[in-house]
Amino acid sequence: MNNHRVVSFDHEPLILVDENDRELGFMSKADCHLGDGILHRAFSIFIFNSDGDLLLQKRSTDKMLWGGYWSNSVCSHPRKGESYHLATSRRLKDELGISTELEFQFRFQYQEKFHDIGSENELCSVYTATHNGPFHVNPTEISEIKFISPEELDLAMSQSPDQFTPWFRLEWERLREDKAESGKEVRSDG
Repeated sequence: MNNHRVVSFDHEPLILVDENDRELGFMSKADCHLGDGILHRAFSIFIFNSDGDLLLQKRSTDKMLWGGYWSNSVCSHPRKGESYHLATSRRLKDELGISTELEFQFRFQYQEKFHDIGSENELCSVYTATHNGPFHVNPTEISEIKFISPEELDLAMSQSPDQFTPWFRLEWERLREDKAESGKEVRSDG
């Protein structure tokens, strides 16, 4: 497996949507992220190990937005013609070299500006899974990975929130709230 291949392109066609996830058209990834951003479909995946620790990724510094920040295990976009299932499976293989079953958790909309470079404006579907590795990290996407316990992550986020991507902070807060309401652990099999 070639871990150095580029798997994401500025010209790849992303899916423009409304707040109800209805397709409105297509636009290049680069154009979707300029200025205040154009609302498009996205997903985030949270991989837990069998001990309940979360796999974090540090985004490659080559990323246009939030390069070098810690984030959830995998995050990306379905491309034109791709279902969520196809897109999430593709990105798990592209970024971490794995295949695993995902469990849908929730969908939410957010918009965040990154300096004067561009913005995320996404309707994001959040998934969880359990996988212990091994992982084959693609360095064009990820500079580092590590497992961290939910408690250690909560502490790190409270002490240094600006080290983490804004969507990850929102998603983690929602996963933790849902856990508190349900009485279940934050993990895919809980």
